[in-house]
Amino acid sequence: MPPLALSDDQMSIIEQMAAPLAPADRPAYLERVAALLADVEIGDGSVTRAAKQAQGELWRAPTLEGRRSGIGKYQR
Repeated sequence: MPPLALSDDQMSIIEQMAAPLAPADRPAYLERVAALLADVEIGDGSVTRAAKQAQGELWRAPTLEGRRSGIGKYQR
């Protein structure tokens, strides 16, 4: 796949949409965005749509693993 020519604003959109994803999922997210943009005219709208779609496909709800007691800080 040839490299995409994206503006700074378009890269910023992609980076912002990647922020909520787990760091391990971000390479797959970037690959998915690139695949979605492969056959479309590149513009701010198409980049935003591709970034949102890829984020929706890869986002996983956070878990409560790692909490010490399972009790919230405001519970007694």
